[in-house]
Amino acid sequence: MAANLLDFDLDGLAAFCEQLGEKRFRATQLFRWIHQKGASDFDQMSDLAKSLRGKLAGSAEICGLPILSEQASTDGTIKWLFDVGNGDAVEAVFIPEEDRGTLCVSSQAGCAVGCRFCSTGHQGFSRNLATGEILAQLWHAEHHLRGRLNLAPGERAITNVVMMGMGEPLQNYDRLVPALRVMLDDHGYGLSRRRVTVSTSGVVPMMDRLRDDCPVALAVSLHAPNDALRDPLVPLNRKYPLAELMDACNRYLDKAPRDFVTFEYCMLDGVNDSEEHARELVALVRGKVSCKLNLIPFNPFPASGLKRSPRERVQAFAKVLIDAGIVTTVRKTRGDDIDAACGQLAGEVRDRTRVEQRMTRAPIAIVPRPASGPARSQGSR
Repeated sequence: MAANLLDFDLDGLAAFCEQLGEKRFRATQLFRWIHQKGASDFDQMSDLAKSLRGKLAGSAEICGLPILSEQASTDGTIKWLFDVGNGDAVEAVFIPEEDRGTLCVSSQAGCAVGCRFCSTGHQGFSRNLATGEILAQLWHAEHHLRGRLNLAPGERAITNVVMMGMGEPLQNYDRLVPALRVMLDDHGYGLSRRRVTVSTSGVVPMMDRLRDDCPVALAVSLHAPNDALRDPLVPLNRKYPLAELMDACNRYLDKAPRDFVTFEYCMLDGVNDSEEHARELVALVRGKVSCKLNLIPFNPFPASGLKRSPRERVQAFAKVLIDAGIVTTVRKTRGDDIDAACGQLAGEVRDRTRVEQRMTRAPIAIVPRPASGPARSQGSR
């Protein structure tokens, strides 16, 4: 079976070339053709020896993902639906801004975390994506957009990548890290560690591994200021509660390319958006974790049973945080007319978790935690 060269970081590609009897510099040339030039045909690679091209033709391929659809928003946002086989499809979103072009990349077909306000979580989980399937989203978007936007040679379409598409990236760790290394490699996409962000719901052990293996910018899906509220909103909190999560954030900052963690906070009407919640949030982070807060308007979908917080309440919430000296941004909704906004990515996934049998539209139940267990009790903070 032919190897998909999108599955390899540079070290992996060098090892593959060594198996073919080739030296490392050939792997570097090949790597550049794939990622910098977007080539998929070995015959295009004019500076590779014909003998090597012959070997590659018999043992390897550069295999992107079939595109099921492409949608463009009125605000310039573009969403692609990629076929990953067996009835599963994943989505990636390009968000253009004046000073950057950001690509949201998926890491799983579906998601097993099951956050209450996320349509991907309501869809359930099918499988992890391979490294090549993660990179294929960037590979297609970058080289397609260069032509579409009529960019000059060497000019990048995508300056930032955020692993905020479908899935929990840190639950696909072994395939994620090689993909990150290709994004960062100067022979690949040459992105700064500050401009590649992994977003997590709080998989604490994998946060520690990422800090040591490939520290990039970190975003944490917080969404609640206390465990009793976060448990039903982000079920992973029952395993890794806020005290453990905050400690992990501080450990990550020891090696992070930025001196802060970004906390994402989805504003849910009547659930987590009161000024009292804002004051709890201040108490949770101020003087304890160097951070910035992104307040995200909730993008409704029918199965959630939730509503977006009114603008006035979001502004009042933000004022409490800003007055406490916490850097706070109210994020604009982008691409919501094509269901490409935060929390709306759903793709098409064959659910292996029977999530719809577990999730209902019932009101959020706030169940106090028992006082025992220092790391998991409300009193521990």
